[in-house]
Amino acid sequence: MSMDMTTVDDAGLLDTLQHEVAVFARRAEQTRLGGVGQVRNSMDRAAYLLLNRLDKEGPMGVKALAASMGIDSSTVTRQVAPLVDTGLVKRTSHPEDGRAVVLQLSPRGLARLEEVRSSRRQLMAELTQEWAPEEREVFCTLLTRFNTALSARQAAQGIPVGEAGPAS
Repeated sequence: MSMDMTTVDDAGLLDTLQHEVAVFARRAEQTRLGGVGQVRNSMDRAAYLLLNRLDKEGPMGVKALAASMGIDSSTVTRQVAPLVDTGLVKRTSHPEDGRAVVLQLSPRGLARLEEVRSSRRQLMAELTQEWAPEEREVFCTLLTRFNTALSARQAAQGIPVGEAGPAS
């Protein structure tokens, strides 16, 4: 729907929606959706998404990881370096081609990821404690749909898509 096709009521609702999305983005970045408890339960968004992807999809090379996440290889290389330095990700030789490098979630990385996930789950439970289970489900469905639409729009414009959908 183009803006030319919106009614006055739609425009007001869309103004509210864009404002609430902006507020959400600011608050999410401020807290990094760190969860509850100590500050140590927070994690940089890029690190969380990289660790999560390696956990969901298993060991892979930089190019495959970049393609999976919709970002370029140089970005993955830059973002994964501190994760390797802190022992959250291991670089290993590819089992079929010893010259190629594979990135793999380390046991320490998995433990840290689970700690952050648990804290974030606790935060989501706290923030939605007064919601009915059906409301949580509808919110998840609509937020996933919104993220998918945003990713599709970015892809159509040639913008790197980044993370979208439940695998994120």
